[in-house]
Amino acid sequence: MKKALLLTALLAAVGAAQAQSATYAVDPSHTTVFFEAKHFGTSTNRGRWDKKEGTITLDKAAKTGKVEVTLDMNSISSGVGPFDGHLKSKDFFAAAEFPTAKFVGDKFTFNGDKLASVAGELTLRGKANPVTLTATSFNCYENPMLKREVCGGDFETTIQRSQWGVSYGVPGIPDNVRIVIQVEAVKQ
Repeated sequence: MKKALLLTALLAAVGAAQAQSATYAVDPSHTTVFFEAKHFGTSTNRGRWDKKEGTITLDKAAKTGKVEVTLDMNSISSGVGPFDGHLKSKDFFAAAEFPTAKFVGDKFTFNGDKLASVAGELTLRGKANPVTLTATSFNCYENPMLKREVCGGDFETTIQRSQWGVSYGVPGIPDNVRIVIQVEAVKQ
């Protein structure tokens, strides 16, 4: 009898722990990934990827999770067609050969109950390198229209593009590129 009670308690604890984890689908209409890079030390070139998808698994109680987000490299948009074409070329993203970029992060850092950063790997042009996205804001709320929880925030990082073989124009065009992400994801 004691073994049965112990087993029941253990299974209940495992079930409760698993119940804390939730999966969220990235909402592409409320998610944007921007890049910013200096142009020969003068102005800042900016652009974004218009097509993206992904999932986020978050366990707020355990302060763990996993993020998987994929960008369609052919959806890059700077607002200037010829520049977009150059960015898709082999000089930069080689979008014909490497049509997607992917971030997978599973090292969540919290400051109290607030998500502070997510570390993982960014795969770009077939090369994976570590990247840490710092949260400048993060929150979850009950969306009144969807009647579901939505979590999201603003994240940023600076990468050295040459680590992924994107070294066209270096050093005239700086190696550092700032990535700014606005993301919202809907609980499934």
